[in-house]
Amino acid sequence: MAPPVNQHVPHREAAQAEVGHTTSTPAINGFLTGVFLLTITAVPLLQFTRELVAIRRGELPGRSFPQSLDLCAALLPRRAELAELASPSEGLLTAGQQLNDRLLRDIHTYESELTERDELRQWLVPRLQVPLSAWLRGGNEEVYCGRAGWLFYRRDLDSLTGPGFLEPQVLARRARSGDPLEPPPHPNPLPALSDFHAQLAQRGITLVVVPVPVKPSIYPDLYSAREPERREPLQNRSFPHFLQQLAAANIAHFDPAPLLARARSKNPPLYLKTDTHWTPDAVTLVAEGLARSLRDTVALSPATRQFSTVATEITNRGDLAVLLGLPPDRDEFPPETVSLAQVRDGDRPWRPDPSAEILLLGDSFTNIYSLAAMGWGEGAGLAEQLSRSLGLPLDTLTRNDAGGHATRELLARELARGTDRLVGKKLVIWQFAARELAHGDWRPIALPTATSQPRALYGPPEGRVVQVRGIVRAAAPAPKPGSVPYKDHLSMVHLTDLTSVDDPTATGREAVVLVWSLRDNERTAAATWRPGDTITLRLRPWAEVAGQYEAINRTELDDEELLLAEPAWGE
Repeated sequence: MAPPVNQHVPHREAAQAEVGHTTSTPAINGFLTGVFLLTITAVPLLQFTRELVAIRRGELPGRSFPQSLDLCAALLPRRAELAELASPSEGLLTAGQQLNDRLLRDIHTYESELTERDELRQWLVPRLQVPLSAWLRGGNEEVYCGRAGWLFYRRDLDSLTGPGFLEPQVLARRARSGDPLEPPPHPNPLPALSDFHAQLAQRGITLVVVPVPVKPSIYPDLYSAREPERREPLQNRSFPHFLQQLAAANIAHFDPAPLLARARSKNPPLYLKTDTHWTPDAVTLVAEGLARSLRDTVALSPATRQFSTVATEITNRGDLAVLLGLPPDRDEFPPETVSLAQVRDGDRPWRPDPSAEILLLGDSFTNIYSLAAMGWGEGAGLAEQLSRSLGLPLDTLTRNDAGGHATRELLARELARGTDRLVGKKLVIWQFAARELAHGDWRPIALPTATSQPRALYGPPEGRVVQVRGIVRAAAPAPKPGSVPYKDHLSMVHLTDLTSVDDPTATGREAVVLVWSLRDNERTAAATWRPGDTITLRLRPWAEVAGQYEAINRTELDDEELLLAEPAWGE
């Protein structure tokens, strides 16, 4: 008879007994060890070899060694930084903190560049994304695949299905989160809205808040078959309380979500299938509804303009399809074509009017059919359609991202520089994507009442392009390609010790320059600049290109003095 089984064998003894019965020969052990070592060494060796060949062929200008051998050159402090640390102008602790922040940013940039230059990853990831997205509808960390070829932005879905954005524990957790290199976010939108409302009211200006619903709010059934088509929009659980608080604070608002939810069954799609934004039909519908609401809310002037429209079509690939990172020859999520009604003022294209009594602050939902760089045409966005519906000119300040604070910062800086964009205004419309309520940074921003004296920095003369050579004192970081839903990005650079043959007055001076750091989801050379690098740029006045590039998302420097100075545009 078999001995009784001991039901109370200690876990350690049981594990040792099982390990003791594991069968493995030296040959198998050696083979598995060799495969492991080959796997972890093959990728960096391959990348090292490819970079070495590219350098010898002159395909990587400015680089003498593969990046893996350039670690010290990339991360060691520059001479100017060591001099500042030895004789600090703002205290040793502040200088040390600045040096530490710069080192952390450079480490992040260095790692991002290693990832972007990983040719095996560049070849493998798009091909793995095909079965994940096109066949299994898995998407990636930024994009979720819905039904019938629809794509959804993860942050949009999270903002609707997550906890209430006004719940105390959610606000406390978000206040402790964020990038360690940046100040913690201000998660509660209500104080920022109340403060902005009060500052405008002191000038006799009415604020109207317009939170634009995200795509899954109107089309949840096209993400999941378990969610039926509905006539009421899907909203975050805190959204009704948010609207109640606005009403209690006498802050006027226009919520487009019910209008769009009711209209979805009677209209063509109101949102793009493979993009985060709405269609031109939705823009027109909301502009007309907003115009009616404004007439009931504010004593605006009677209509003074008769705008016309010109029909045209534009075809583009949606930002979510780009974020999926599929190979360029795949057509599972093809480009879309939309019909635009471009607004014209007489025989000219519609343009913002700084003297108008209405100022529209907006994000990418305002820019989508106004900013040509977004790829969906121009002249047919929310500002244009609202202006046409009201029969009045509009002034605009827009920025593609960070709707919780970016446009208020733009307005505050304009005021600080002496350009009072609020003169003659009766109404400020603040449009932002509703996802910002759950994810945005609602930092307090004071509107200056007196102009500051900006730092005396070099700027090229009007109408001229000036070539300069200078040393990078600081460079704002660029986002990782594919990590944001916008394919273009600007970064701010602080240059010192300028020299120029074109303009001798630039010699020895400083300049703040805005440059492309991301174009078509690829980093430019400017994205790799670090303090101490010597670069050559062609500069032109920012005012000459602001109409084209002001609305494009950007990363700026932390120095408030530099932010108040008028930048130059560098190429």
